[in-house]
Amino acid sequence: QVQLVESGGGLVQAGGSLRLSCAASRLTFSSYTMGWFRRAPGKEREFVAAISWSGSSTYYADSVKGRFTISRDNAKNTVYLQMNSLKPEDTAVYYCAASIVYSGRSYKAGRDYDYWGQGTQVTVSS
Repeated sequence: QVQLVESGGGLVQAGGSLRLSCAASRLTFSSYTMGWFRRAPGKEREFVAAISWSGSSTYYADSVKGRFTISRDNAKNTVYLQMNSLKPEDTAVYYCAASIVYSGRSYKAGRDYDYWGQGTQVTVSS
């Protein structure tokens, strides 16, 4: 079965940086849009960023634009989320997800993603 495994989470001070990685296995990686979502304590899961199969198009939630960068390395079956200028409000469990590419699917809708990782904790202190 398809497996997505996130890594790179941790504890950082506000203004610091982290890079999350998501390694995929048993998946034709280049055939999927890849996304990052997060769930903060007491809140529902929300969209963070997504990247097209070729890496040519990226999408970001307004809350992270200019601070986060999503990228992918199809040869390594890995997607990354570089997080800079972190804020306490970024504290959440971050999930990697894969969406089969076809017309009509949304980059930011969790329901349109087919596979999910278990998440990695990001904690940003004041």
